[in-house]
Amino acid sequence: MAAYLIGHIRVKDEALWEEYVKGVAESLRPFETQVVFRGRRVLVLAGEHRCDRAVVIRFRDHGTLEKWFASASYQALIALRDRAADVVIATYEE
Repeated sequence: MAAYLIGHIRVKDEALWEEYVKGVAESLRPFETQVVFRGRRVLVLAGEHRCDRAVVIRFRDHGTLEKWFASASYQALIALRDRAADVVIATYEE
């Protein structure tokens, strides 16, 4: 069953964020993932939403998603991520 990581992002430092995104792309390569969507918010139609960007990444299954998240290559990026942006990460299954 496919698993999806959805990140809601509020960028604090654009240069650091770009560095983080490049690192994430590299960390994802061994895990056969697909970036389904990456974009900037245009409009909130209902409710409140303080994040200005979102990303959706498809993984083969939830176990693979968890292995990527726990991988040394991704864990090494967390401090950079936290300096670059406020991020909420959630996972979903089909």
